[in-house]
Parts: sequence; C-alpha cells; structure tokens
Amino acid sequence: MAATGACLFSAAPFRREPPSKPSSNQIPIKAPAPRVAASVDRITAATAAVKHEERSGVAENENRREEKAKRRMNGWKEYLEHSKGMIEADGGPPRWFSPLECASRLENSPLMLSLPGIDGVGLGLILHHQKLGRIFDIWCLHIPVADRTPFTDLVKIVEKTVKSEYEHSPNRPIYLVGESLGACLALAVAALNPDIDLVLILANPATSFSRSTLQLLTPLLEALPDPLSPGLPDILRLTTGDSLRSVLHNVVQGLPLRNTAEELVKDFATFSLSLPVLADILPKETLLWKLKMLKSASAYAHSRLFAIKAQTLILCSGNDQLLPSQQEGERLQKLLPKCELRKFDDSGHFLFLEGSIDLVTIIKGTSYYRRGKYHDYGLDFIPPTLDEAKEIIESNSLFNLVASAVMLSTLEDGTVVKGLAGIPSEGPVLFVGYHMLMGLEKIPLVSRIFLERNILLRGIAHPMMFTRSKNGRLPDLSSFDKFRVMGAVPVAPTNLFKLFSSKSHVLLYPGGMREALHRKGEEYKLFWPEQSEFVRMAARFGAKIVPFGAVGEDDLGEVVFDYDDLVKIPYFRSEIESLTNEATQLRSGAGGEVANQQVHMPLILPKVPGRFYYYFGKPLETEGREHELKDRKKSHELYLQVKSEVERCIAYLKVKREKDPYRGIGPRLLYQATHGFESEVPTFEI
Repeated sequence: MAATGACLFSAAPFRREPPSKPSSNQIPIKAPAPRVAASVDRITAATAAVKHEERSGVAENENRREEKAKRRMNGWKEYLEHSKGMIEADGGPPRWFSPLECASRLENSPLMLSLPGIDGVGLGLILHHQKLGRIFDIWCLHIPVADRTPFTDLVKIVEKTVKSEYEHSPNRPIYLVGESLGACLALAVAALNPDIDLVLILANPATSFSRSTLQLLTPLLEALPDPLSPGLPDILRLTTGDSLRSVLHNVVQGLPLRNTAEELVKDFATFSLSLPVLADILPKETLLWKLKMLKSASAYAHSRLFAIKAQTLILCSGNDQLLPSQQEGERLQKLLPKCELRKFDDSGHFLFLEGSIDLVTIIKGTSYYRRGKYHDYGLDFIPPTLDEAKEIIESNSLFNLVASAVMLSTLEDGTVVKGLAGIPSEGPVLFVGYHMLMGLEKIPLVSRIFLERNILLRGIAHPMMFTRSKNGRLPDLSSFDKFRVMGAVPVAPTNLFKLFSSKSHVLLYPGGMREALHRKGEEYKLFWPEQSEFVRMAARFGAKIVPFGAVGEDDLGEVVFDYDDLVKIPYFRSEIESLTNEATQLRSGAGGEVANQQVHMPLILPKVPGRFYYYFGKPLETEGREHELKDRKKSHELYLQVKSEVERCIAYLKVKREKDPYRGIGPRLLYQATHGFESEVPTFEI
C-alpha cells in the first residue's frame, strides 16, 4: 500500500510498499490538515472528500491553550463528521484502511494497527493521525455497522495480519493500539502470539466490563420499544451508574425514559449536535450485538492474560463513567510482566478524542517508540516539536521566574559575555558541570539554551528515571516523562556513544546523585570519580567539552537534616535502604565518595529566593587529539583540567554575584513591576 494513499480493503494480509520518500528525524511543526479516505467502490467521491479546517502550529502560549480547549470540545464533533462517509450499512467484512494524512513517515517506521472500540468505525485516533503518520505506518480496522463478525473471528483477522507482517519484517515491532473493545482485541492477539514482538497501547481496556454499568444497557435496550429514538440519545446522556440503574428501574415500571435522564455524561456532552450520525453508527441492533460481544471479549482476554509477554502501555482515565478504568489499569499493571501505566485523572472514557491528549507525546515520554527489537536512545529519538518543548518549559515557568537565571559564556578568544553566544552551535558538544542540590539547575539551563539558541540539551540521567528494579516508594516513572520527551537518556557508555554519533549537545554531571543529594556544608563541592569517564569518548568523536559552573542553591534553601542525620534513626535508615534497592544501581563497582549513591530526601529549609547564575567556560577542543588522549595519563590530565575549570567557574560566580543589586527576589520584582514582567532583569557588570 502506498504511503501517500488510503483505501478500504479486505482483511486479508498484504505487503506494504516503502515510504514515498525518506523523511528526517526532525518532525516539522506544521502539517497538512487531516483527511480520511474510504472505499471508492462503496462511497461516492463527494462523500470521501471531507471538508476540514487548516491547522497550523501556534507559537504563543495563550493561543495554544485556546486551541487545546477548542479541540477538547470538538474532538467528538470531528470524529462524527468524518464518520459520515464510513458508516454506510454495506454489510461487508471488517477491513483495514490507512488515513490519507499519514502520507510521509520515517524510514523503517514500525506498523501500527489501530483497533476500534465499540463503534467499529476505526477513526478513534483521528486527532492523532498526522503526528502518528510521521513515525508509524498506520492501518485502522473498520468494522461495518451491519457486520456481525464474532469476537473470535476478529481476533483471527488481526492475528492473520500480524503474522503476515511479522514474517515480512521480523526485526521490527508491531504496535497494537486499542481502546475499550479494541484493547481486549489487542490483548487476545498478544496472548495467542507470545513470540511475536508486539507493543500494546491500551486506552481504558474493557477487560473490566464485568464490573461496569455497561452490563445494564443490554436489558435496558431490550426493554425499549422500537423505534429506539429518542431512547438511545437519552441513554448516552447518563452520567453515573446510579442514574443508569434508576433509568432501568423506571423503564421496567413503564415510566417515560426522557423524564428520568436529567444529567449529561461528560463523555457525551457534544453528542446532541450529531445524534443522527451516532444513531447510524450504533443503531439498536448493532449496539445490542456490540454489548454482547464486549462481554465475551472481556472474558476471552481476561482468561488469557497469563500468556501475554508483550510490552504494554496502559492509558486510563480517572473520569471514565462507563468503565472502572483506573482500577483496571492498576490491576493489569500488576498482572502483565512488561507493563507501564499512565493516568489521566480529568479525562473521560473516550481518551483519544480529547484535545488535551497527545498520543505521540505520550509514546515519546514513555520511551515506547522503537524501530527494532530494543529502544535505541540515539536512532529512535524523535525530537520534541516546538509546541511540546514550549509546553514543558511553560510548566516550569514559575520556577524559571523565581530563579531569574543569569548566564555568562566564553567566546573562542576567551572573552566572557552575557548570554549564550559562546556556546558552540554545531555538535557534538559535551557540557560538564556541577549538580546543584536536587538538580534544580537543570530547569533554567535546558529552558534557556533551547529558547535562545534552539539547541536541545540531552541530559545523561540516572537509570531510575527510566527503569526500576521493583515498585515501591520512589516517584512514579511518569514523573520523568517530560525529561524523556526533551531527550534525556540513562547514563551508560553506549548511550554517550550514540549521542556523540548523532552530533548532539550532551549534558553530563560526573558527580551524579552524590552531588545532587549532598550533605550539610557541601554546597559547591565537586564529587567526581577518581578516573575519567568521558574524555576518551569525547576525543573519539572530536566533541567540544564545555565546563560550566552554577550557583544559587544556597539562596534557595539550606540542608538542615542530611543523610548522616537520617541514617542514625532506624526508621529513616530502613527507608533509605528500601529506596536505594528500588533504584537501578549505578557505579556499584566504584570506590570513594561518588559511589555513595544512597537514595534519600534531605530536609531542606527554604529561604527567601535569591538568583541562579551560570558561567560557561571556554570550550575545550578534542578534535585531532584522539590518538593522544588514548593515553590514560593524557586523558586524565584533560579530565582534571575540566574539573578545575568547573571549580573556577563556581568561584567566579560566587564572587561576582555579591555585586548584583538584583540578587534578591524583592528588587527583581520591583524592577519587573516598573519595566514589565517580560523585561530582562540586569545583573552585575562583567
């Protein structure tokens, strides 16, 4: 199937044609507006050419928020509008189609099979087609309204396609994305094919059907007279399980249904504008069939969970009025061996139709995108779009405002200047610096370099941000999704190699957790390994090394109860041991202070905020020195030079900040109140 076209076709397996043209790893900000193509032999060309509004990337934060709010309101409307041309009751078999807007994708993109919910249309990902289509080969399963294929036969259809595509490309994973009923379908296929490399992304799985209020719909529908209208619209406006039970009771008592359905379901708030389309998608007979199939699908998938080995990501809504999705997500996470969970507390059942949900961002944030057997932090990295980066930076806007960072850099001739002009534009570049208390310096650092120089600084981070040896008391992995979207990778020589290979700008803290969780009186003290860990790797790729210092933690808080105090108390000592055992061990074979990587939370006394200061030293060249720096003595000399430069930068800032009249937050706020809060606050003279 050509990447530039789309059509409906039978569910028989088939081969894919290669992408129409290779695309780069950089995702464009602006994309063509979405279209959906349907079977040309069943739907007229006029119906297939669906009108749409052009969308463009919006730079301003206010406009982005308005756009998201609008898409949240119109997600259902867009879905229903595009469904009109695909719900003709043709009675044909289930078939695959590929949306027209999924026309250009990365080379060797994995296959993504989208499995529909109870509606069967196959447009559940319509808000995500454009972004998904750049990194996946997307096929959507369409189940015609009048089709009565049993669930077990649907499993066979998907399984046949999965086996055929796996045989065609055995080294690439196949993604199964399913919501509700589609999630049961994905689980069933995964259970039957444990040896095929599958990645499951499941939204509000209907494996919890036996505990949901949806069970009550079947006797309710059977009790309703024909024609069903206006009964179905009223059913779909029900808000809680209690209301549904009340309606069922009143129907049995012979009371008018419309008088008893007074509350609107959040998930169906926009249905009133498109009820005729909805009635065509789910007429009474079809809805009854789908509900019965949902029951059997839930039981089928549930009984085979033990056989599932696939990597699984469960997305569950906290405001799902149809299924107990969050409880089910937590249950499945415990049962499935390679499973992660992401919760969306304010979302409803139809998660993918909410404009606030971005599936591509979720996949990138969980490191679930891969084109081979394993995720490659170099080759599989998809750079954040401008909107993604700005949203993450905006989430830290208050901290950035309080920190009011001052940044100095050094030009090639050694001149120190305000701003970031001295930072090399072309990679590979390795930034090596001091880790402030709790690593708070990373936030302004990454934000400013991205906004002012359009450089994505990819951090080398502790492995506990990516994996856990076991679940426990550490913050949930979802807490670190934003770091992964911005390119953070686990610390490992292989990952440093991959970043240098891709000419990235890399951020490294040799002191690691020991510096970030230092003791009382240890602020601005470096805890680096005795042996160099990065010099020879940098020299191999000719990377420039930029030593930098950062100060300001002592103006933000003070450690008053540290590790040495905590381990003297049995309870806290036990907690520290437990947390440390949860985290993936790092430098377990190293000696000295840097090996002391116990995970703990010191007690910090906050202060009236001061200001953060950064000083980037002159870049140190390694190009042309690869042979020289293979010598351990020479590489160690450069390593000590980098460390000395970092200490010099810190000492310089500690002295210079004493002359900053705006070091305190009070003078800064006063300055911004008189000059505008967007104005840059002055600092000391260089």
